[in-house]
Amino acid sequence: MPAAAAQSVEEAIEVAVPVHTAYNQWTQFKTFPRFMRWVRGVEQLRPNLTRWEIGTGWATRTYMAEVVEQHPDELIAWQGLGRWAGHRGEVSFRALAPNRTEIVVRLRSVARPTRRHLLHRTPVTPRLIRSELARFKQFIEGVGQESGAWRGVIRKGQVWPQEEKPPRSRVAGWPVG
Repeated sequence: MPAAAAQSVEEAIEVAVPVHTAYNQWTQFKTFPRFMRWVRGVEQLRPNLTRWEIGTGWATRTYMAEVVEQHPDELIAWQGLGRWAGHRGEVSFRALAPNRTEIVVRLRSVARPTRRHLLHRTPVTPRLIRSELARFKQFIEGVGQESGAWRGVIRKGQVWPQEEKPPRSRVAGWPVG
């Protein structure tokens, strides 16, 4: 059997919304089928675990993905689980201006050859990622605001508690300065 082949794809796009709007919408995985042609459905099982159904027509696949790093307004990184364990990806967000954000998607997959390898592997191409990013751009710029947000932090696959705002002083007229 031939050795496994690594495939890497990196694509970027600019969207005309603030970085927090782009990031917040991206955290709403369940909405992906609304604007991404290849995503049929996403189920959020836990903050760091999702089940994806991707494909088109009769050629669909279901896989699990674990979010391993997530930092609000900066990065979401994941890895595939099970048969998709060789799949890793990340999406980064960078503010270019108050209402302009650069989104960069990086995917890396290792094809594991099998007897049915050629029939059951859909290559992730730069063109495919570009078209899905263009659909995200059209969606988020069209609505102009996010449909929800999850602002939690994940480090090394562990969900960290969200920091609450510190309580305000309840002492009336507390001297300042």
